[in-house]
Amino acid sequence: MSKKRIVVLSGAGISAESGIATFRDTNGLWENHRVEDVASIEGWYRNPKLVLDFYNDRHRDAFSVKPNAGHLELVNWEKDFEVFVITQNVDALHEMAGSRNVLHLHGELSKYCSERNKNQTYTWPEGKDLTLGELAPDGSQVRPFIVWFGEDVPNLQRAAEIAGTADAFVVVGTSLQVYPAAGLVGYVSKNCKVFIVDPKKPSNCYLPDNVTYIQSNATQGLPTLSSILRKEML
Repeated sequence: MSKKRIVVLSGAGISAESGIATFRDTNGLWENHRVEDVASIEGWYRNPKLVLDFYNDRHRDAFSVKPNAGHLELVNWEKDFEVFVITQNVDALHEMAGSRNVLHLHGELSKYCSERNKNQTYTWPEGKDLTLGELAPDGSQVRPFIVWFGEDVPNLQRAAEIAGTADAFVVVGTSLQVYPAAGLVGYVSKNCKVFIVDPKKPSNCYLPDNVTYIQSNATQGLPTLSSILRKEML
């Protein structure tokens, strides 16, 4: 008998519990930087050095933290279920925890690419900063492998296909305010169980009728959800 499939959509909240600063919360990254300046393609064209400095800092942050109990709980689910993680996060905490099936929607801080070709990526080693004037093998300026506002989300179609195969769809650590990622819940099948793990209930977004809320952070809420999933799906 094949295992039931759980698809997880994770957001900044799960990484925040490992010490990664979020963008939207109080004292978050947006309070010190305008999104238009550091996370948009227009900002890159306007001031690439500012953008490189910003993501060099994010890159160092990503290597300074470790997976938390929420990340590790998702790995534990793989004993009983087929688990796919679709993440809006650009850190590698899911992979560091041991998750085997991870799809990044917004890019990865462990990689860089060229300004000319985002499809060809290179490993971004710990301790290395990207600099203005540094060229990729194709001769164009290097840049972080990050999907900025104003750019297409190349893995969106694959994510939608995965969401459509879920027996259970789990949203953790995201307010479902950032599209197109927030729209993935709309691709789940009619019989799919939907669970939202977050201290706050999402608002002003589409949600199906059959949603179970666990109003808690990831490190506490995902272990709680584990018992529910095993009771209902095994």
